[in-house]
Parts: sequence; structure tokens; C-alpha cells
Amino acid sequence: MAAPESDLEGNRGGQRTQRDNRGGARGGFIAVAADAAAAAAPRLHRDTSSPRLSPAPGPPRRHLTTTVTRIWTWLARYFVPEDLGPGITEAVGTQDPGIMGTGVPASEQTRCAKGDPQVDCPEDAGDTEAGQVTDFESPEDKRPQSEPGYSNPEDSGQLMASYEGKAKGYQVPPFGWRICLAHEFAEKRKPFNANNVSLSNLIKHLGMGLRYLQWWYRKTQVEKKTPFIDLINCVPLRQIYGCPLGGIGGGTITRGWRGQFCRWQLNPGMYQHRTVIADQFTVCLRREGKTVYQQVLSVERPSVLRSWNWGLCGYFAFYHALYPRAWTVYQLPGQNVTLTCRQITPILPHDYQDSSLPVGVFVWDVENEGDEALDVSIMFSMRNGLGGGDDAIGGLWNEPFCLERDGETVQGLLLHHPALPNPYTMAVAARLTADTTVTHITAFDPDSTGQQVWQDLLQDGQLDSPAGRSTPSQKGAGIAGAVCVTGKLPPRGQCRLEFSLAWDMPRIMFGAKGQVYYRRYTRFFGRDGNAAPALSHYALCQYVDWEEKISAWQSPVLDDRSLPAWYKSALFNELYFLADGGTVWLEVPEDSLPEELVESMCQLRPILREYGRFGYLEAVATLREDLTRRQYLMSGVMAPVKRRNVIPHDIGDPDDEPWLRVNAYVVHDTADWKDLNLKFVLQVYRDYYLTGDQGFLRDMWPVCLAVMESEMKFDKDQDGLIENGGYADQTYDGWVTTGPSAYCGGLWLAAVAVMVQMAILCGAHDVQDKFSSILRRGQEAYERLLWNGRYYNYDCSPQPQSCSIMSDQCAGQWFLRASGLGEGDTEVFPTRHVVCALQTIFEFNVRAFAGGAMGAVNGMQPHGVPDRSSVQSDEVWVGVVYGLAATMIQEGLTWEGFQTAEGCYRTVWERLGLAFQTPEAYCQQRVFRSLAYMRPLSIWAMQLALQQQQQKKASRPVAAHGTELSTGPKLGPKEAMANPK
Repeated sequence: MAAPESDLEGNRGGQRTQRDNRGGARGGFIAVAADAAAAAAPRLHRDTSSPRLSPAPGPPRRHLTTTVTRIWTWLARYFVPEDLGPGITEAVGTQDPGIMGTGVPASEQTRCAKGDPQVDCPEDAGDTEAGQVTDFESPEDKRPQSEPGYSNPEDSGQLMASYEGKAKGYQVPPFGWRICLAHEFAEKRKPFNANNVSLSNLIKHLGMGLRYLQWWYRKTQVEKKTPFIDLINCVPLRQIYGCPLGGIGGGTITRGWRGQFCRWQLNPGMYQHRTVIADQFTVCLRREGKTVYQQVLSVERPSVLRSWNWGLCGYFAFYHALYPRAWTVYQLPGQNVTLTCRQITPILPHDYQDSSLPVGVFVWDVENEGDEALDVSIMFSMRNGLGGGDDAIGGLWNEPFCLERDGETVQGLLLHHPALPNPYTMAVAARLTADTTVTHITAFDPDSTGQQVWQDLLQDGQLDSPAGRSTPSQKGAGIAGAVCVTGKLPPRGQCRLEFSLAWDMPRIMFGAKGQVYYRRYTRFFGRDGNAAPALSHYALCQYVDWEEKISAWQSPVLDDRSLPAWYKSALFNELYFLADGGTVWLEVPEDSLPEELVESMCQLRPILREYGRFGYLEAVATLREDLTRRQYLMSGVMAPVKRRNVIPHDIGDPDDEPWLRVNAYVVHDTADWKDLNLKFVLQVYRDYYLTGDQGFLRDMWPVCLAVMESEMKFDKDQDGLIENGGYADQTYDGWVTTGPSAYCGGLWLAAVAVMVQMAILCGAHDVQDKFSSILRRGQEAYERLLWNGRYYNYDCSPQPQSCSIMSDQCAGQWFLRASGLGEGDTEVFPTRHVVCALQTIFEFNVRAFAGGAMGAVNGMQPHGVPDRSSVQSDEVWVGVVYGLAATMIQEGLTWEGFQTAEGCYRTVWERLGLAFQTPEAYCQQRVFRSLAYMRPLSIWAMQLALQQQQQKKASRPVAAHGTELSTGPKLGPKEAMANPK
């Protein structure tokens, strides 16, 4: 619901709002991140000092591209020691494993016994022909197979070093994020807070700090609301998260990589970071009518349910994630049995029904490697609610259900949670087959010892299955239930047990409790709140088809041997944010259509009715205004909440009333931001170019005209180039920019260029002439004021940091290339300058920062020291780095692009333990900022860049049949570009 354009937003605490209730801004369209460009071949340093760069152009040098350079680079990449920070140990539990009361003889129980670079740029030669850019090449082309990470499917760094088992699991794919359940991350970072701000920056922001405290107090103590930006109660580091369950827009439940259900987003945009101990899978094995093994599949040792056998040995289990699926493999020591739990969520390209469903499926494949037959039972226990304040009011109740339809039977429990304003029903269910038995226990106390449930399962591997509903829970008391599936496991054989988890919250209200909305999935399963059984049945009958579609979608990437393993993991696993990013997808009744759709944009009504209202991009909000005045925290200035014809920063706070009240962001007045309008225009044309949807372009054309007209006022000297206002008036909302700047100026020129193209397509010749004139003048001013012979200066201020090397300086070129522009007749930035700037970024911001192993720092001074003039200039922004890597690929610098992006992936997913909560930013040491951020979805720009390079290569003339020439297929939507009128 909120665009990712605010970055001084810190972390939020308590229940998380969509705007980064997990630590920063959220929402926005998929590739809003701005990014930079590409880099040339690395050079071997003669010493280990920081690089220095003179802005003045120098004589051209020859690139060193020898094998020894590559080897040196990789040695530096993998053997430079890292500062791991303080070695804090995470406590797992304190319970004595000897008092579990399992009823299994000690002899049958298995316990865990373990305890200076230089940059070569061609001399600026005026209007001479641009330098030659290399052809597309695989990221593997330049490194030998013996080097680390070369197409190694199980390249997981140290994450699997603790694994002692031999089991590989049932049909676990080779690529993805894999980690042993016994792994402990050595580095424990903390959220960014005031202690991490330099004295000079503290003084600069003292006024904002005081205004923020006043705002925070009013929000929490007077309005009794969750702060949209909570710097007081930051979300602490928890290195536990895995793939979320649930489709897009229906809420999500995250199951951690150790098996815990630990992050909940059932109310739209509001998060609860709570591990619910009762939510577990338990296995029971029986031989010849006798229980020989019963174990909760959790490494935890909690203080409740102490009669259960906790403390699974994590050294014989691992987790493997390839979103939207995940696998957990348990090798049961001493039992000759391996369990593989496969978790499936319906995230399906081009499917606008099943992808909206609030469901997840757990398929257990059990393999018997012994010579004796077994009965195997898996029990899925689930608490009704999360054990928090919403449950304390009482009145929660459970009941069994059985649904038989189309020859398939599903049995399970319904957990009714009637708390207002958003009541819901959870369904824990299992598929009944000819080879399985499904039993249940309707209710037990999740805060007790759990003796009754444990003994019930221990006795015969099944549950008692009482009939009828439970009594409602008392005030302050908890209630839970469990479903168990039992199957026969032949010697050297295999069996399958299938569960689903569904939640039906059809009717929602946001925090202001004003307007009622219905989720997208109610179009297919009804609005009455009784859809949980049907959702469960549908999921258990359709998951095989879902998996076929997922495999067909992912296989072209996974089967491409030229792509490194880490990239395949990052590409798909970063998609978790599509569902888990506070996404809202709602139905739009006829009587609730915005007034703009009745008037100026009435052509959008059929689209909105067909596809619903999606909480990331809302063009209609651009045309609205809210003249209510409020104080902005950074400047203290009073200004309107939302002005007409400017892109809103966000479409509202989920703890208030989104859509009706937009722009919850209060740090800056974003009507004066220089980049939001430009990114909107660039995204519109990019999406048109990629889809060929003329209707979309036609609908967006008047909005683009309006926002670009509002942007004109920032060109104060009428030289065709906008100027920044001397404060942080763009996405980098803690980094002051003055006058013409590389980042905003580049986005401006790119947006002007696409306006020319759109005007041509729309037959608007006057508009075409207007923007063509602006473009010519702006190009001249941009090159004259910002190009220094090596890169584009940060801005035109008199401060020393104006010469900083910004990693995001080529953001405009990134958008142009993604849109099929930016070269040849549509060139905006000279190619030789773009390539040279990217070389500089790679050598300084990437290789000279943290040994080249952490991605690209936002700002680097020409003498090789990070720019610490602001709280954001010395950060690494993960989404910006992925976009930078994409720009490098676009310019033919594929190897450098992958080197740049790899540093971010390995830092976040392997070193810092921030899987499935990728932050907006981290520093070289100690801190991270804004967990679970939207911008890292820009990794898909890398995939687009690779595909475009391949298409370009395929379209070049190729030799065929000796002397004859044939031209490969010309791919892309440009042939279909006709006048949308």
C-alpha cells in the first residue's frame, strides 16, 4: 500500500503496518527501485590502499583482462576476512529434555549428541562515436569451473556445514536457499537507531528528532494507534524466517526455517511477530502395534506443553526454500526413516484466481529405508489465534468438519476466531484416501503440559476424534486443536500424507474501522465467512496442478547452466514480498467506485471491476487532493497532505483508512520530491513496452501529462534540467541534494524521453515537439554540469560530497534500456559516459568497499572512502544494488553485474541471517535498516536485462549455409506498437 520511496523510516515495532512494520517503508510497484549501470573489466591492484580518482579526464589505458586478474578477484572475494561483529549466542530453550514424559523407552529415543583499483575511461572526444560495448555473455563465461560457486546446485556457503545426515529428501530440487536446522549465524546485527548516527548528523536532525517524538507520543498515547514509522520499538533481529504461506492479497503466515509458525499478517498490512508454540507437526512411528518413536519436529524446548517430546536434533535436518515452495527434510536417527515436508503456496503467473487464495499445503513424503513395515502418523496441531490480546476476550471455539466433493474427501478442524473488526476462521485439514486415516482432537489447552494429547497419540498413533463443537474459550484462556493423518509404510517403501492450512477472513476493515472491503478470493468462494472447508478441499485437490505450473514457470531459469546457483535462489525467493509485503487485493463493488472513475477516468471502471483493487499502484490517487494541513517532521513546515497531479508517496496507513486517506508518510512533503512523478512515467512506458497493451498506455497518458506538468516547476532556470531544492527531496530522504543532480536529473531526462515516445504513439504532435525541445536542452545541461570525465557528479552543491560517486547515478538509463530505448536514435546519455561511469562504480563502490563482498555502497568519495556526509550515503541498499547489476548487464557488463549482486545476496541470506526479510539497507558493520523491504524485487530487472541481451544477440545477422546471411527473430513488443487511438 505504500511506495518504497521513504528511506529515513527506520524500523517499526509491535504490530507491523504495511509501511514497514517490520522495519521501513513498504509497498509500491514491483520495480520502483532506481539503480545504476555497468562496469568494465576489473584491474589488479599494486597495493592495498583505497583507490583514488581524479575527476579530470586522463589518457586512455588498456584494460587488464588476463586470467590472473580474474583469479585475483575471486581470491579477494572469497578469502578477505569479514568483520563478523559481536558473537552473540541465541538461546534455544532451557527445558530439561529428561522430563518430557514421552512414554517411549529411553533405548528407543535418539537424542542430539552435539551439542587499489584504477578506472580506464576513453578520453572524452566530443561527438565521436561511442565506444564498443561487449556482446552478451554468461556470468559464468569468465570464470573457470573450479572456482567457488560455479553452477554448484548446493552452493549454500556455511549454512549446511552443521548437517550430519545423509538424507537428501524426496524430490528436493538442487537450487534454492538451503540451511541446516542446527545452524547458528555468528553475526548478530541490530536495527539502525540514533546511536548509529554521527554527532554531526545528529545535530543536523535535532529538530526532526524532537518533532518525531511529539508525533510518536500523539500517535501511540493519544490516538492509540500503531506508529507508521516506529523508531522507538524497533523490530529486533530474528534469524528465523522462511517461506510465507498464502496467496496474494489474502494475508500471510510465515513458517520459519526451523519449522515454527512465527510471523502473521492476517489483518491487512498489520504484522505480529510471534512464535506460536502449539503450532507444530509431530511424527509418531509404530512397529507391530507398538509406538517406537514420537517426536515434535521442532528444535525448541518451550516452557509449555512440557509433556511433549521437544528438542529435535537439528544436525539431521535441513530446510530448502525456492519460493513459492519449501522443503524440510528430517532424517530420524536410529529409525531408518526420512520425512520430507513440502510446503506449497499458489503463486502462479497469469492466474488471477488461485493466486489470491489464503491457503497453503503441506505434503509429507515418508521414506522407509528399513526392512520392517511401519505405521506413520503426522499430527498437525494449531492454536486458535496467536495467544495475544485478541484471544484474551474469549469466545473462541473449534469444530470438526468433513467435506466430500467430486469423489475427494477432506476432513479437519475449523478454528473460529470471532474477534472484531475482522473475524476469521482457520481450517486445519487433511486429505482422506484409501490408504490413510484422518483423526482429530477438537480442543486442548495450549498453555498446559499437553499430557492428554501426547498420550492420546502415543497410545495408537491416532487421536480420539470427539464429535461436535467445543465449548467457547473462557476469558484469558487459550484453545487449540489437532488433526492427525496415519498411513502404512511398507519395507523400503514410501507413503504420502497431505495437509492444508486455510484462513477465511472475507470481510476486512482497516484501522480506522470506516469502510468495509471484501478480499479478492471472495469472488470465487463467497463472502459469508464459511469458505474455509471449501478452500481446504480445493487446495488439497489442486496442489498437483499448482506445482506443475510452478515448475513450468521456474524451469527455464533453473535449467540454465550459465546462471549461478545463488542467483536462482535470489530471483525466486525475493518474490516472497509479493504476498508477504502487506499486499491488499480487494473486490470493488459498483457503489464504491472512486468518483474519478465516474468522471475523467471512467474507462478504467471495467478493468477495476474485473481485476479488483491492488494495493501497490493506484493511478487514480494521483488526481486527488487532500488540503488538510499537517507538520512535516524534517522541515517543520506546515503543508497539505496531498496535492493534485503528483504521485502519492503511499496510498495510506493500514491502521487508518487507505485509499481514502493517502500519504501516511510524514517525514517530508513528497509533493516536492523530484523522483516520484518521474518513476511513475517511466514505469508506465516500460510496462507498455513489455506488454504491448495499448489500452493501458491510452489510460495512463493523461495521468502522465498531468504529473510531468507538475514536475516542470522544478526547472527554475529553464535549461531543460530540473534542480533539487537543497534538502533530501527524493527517495534518499536523508541525503541532501542541491541543484542539478545525477540521480534526479537522469530520471528527468529519461522521463522526458519516454514522453516523446508516448506522444508519438498517441498522435500528440504538439506534446512531442515540446518534450523534444526540453530533452535537447536538458541533455546539454546535464553533460555540461555533471559529467567530470569519469562519472556524473552527485550534485552541483559547493560541498565536497558533490563529487561523490553515487551507485544510483545511472537510474534513468536503467529505465530506458528496460523500455527498449537509450541507444541508437533514442540515446539520451552517451554510451561511452554510461559505461565509464559504471566502470567507476564497480571499481570504487563495489570492489573498494568491504573487499568487494557486500554489494555497492550508495556513495563513495573519489579518494576511495565511503561518503559519510549523511545517514544513507554510506549504506548499501539491496534493491538499488540489484538494479545496478541489471544496468551493468544491459550495457554488456554481465560478469561485473553478477559480481555486484552476489555480494548483496550472500551478505543478506548467508551471513546476516535475514532470509525472507531482506532489508532496505545495511552498513559495512553492526546495523541493518528497514526489514522486509519491497525494493529488492528489482532483482527481476536482472532477469529482464539478461533476456533482452539474449534477444539482441539473437536478432543480429548470423551466418547460415556458408556465405548466406540470415537474421534471427526480432523479439519484443515494438512491432505491435501502433497508435493507441
